[in-house]
Amino acid sequence: MTTGARHVYGPRPIGALVPGLTRAAFRRRAPATAQVLADWALIVGPALAAVTVPRRLSAGSLTVACAGPVALELQHLSTELLARINAHLGAATVQRLRFVQDAPSAPAAPPPLPPPDAAGLARVEAAVADLPEGPLRLALAALGRATLVRR
Repeated sequence: MTTGARHVYGPRPIGALVPGLTRAAFRRRAPATAQVLADWALIVGPALAAVTVPRRLSAGSLTVACAGPVALELQHLSTELLARINAHLGAATVQRLRFVQDAPSAPAAPPPLPPPDAAGLARVEAAVADLPEGPLRLALAALGRATLVRR
């Protein structure tokens, strides 16, 4: 067995492929930025996440968009927020917080679901007809109706 150069078409470790696959994504956004954006509600809690949105992480400065008077509250909480963000990231990635007043965009509401067809509702009722009255029958009927709706 020779220990020379490995054949280029042989098996390769996944770790060798990751940089080539992620380079384009990380060029647009650093991994820490993506993690802060994805986990923002976990980091700051649901109350602050409802009125704030992280916009950008650059050179150790995290820009946070917030609605009007929330900026003053965030300035008072900035030390705690920095500690929470860096603890979540596992390193002292963010040194400064920058607040900009901008109304966070509300997430788009999903389109309304179409009503289930009558034949499907009849099949659901027939499937649970033999079950005794009670919460189990109601739950199974609700599950059956939910499976009829297509997104």
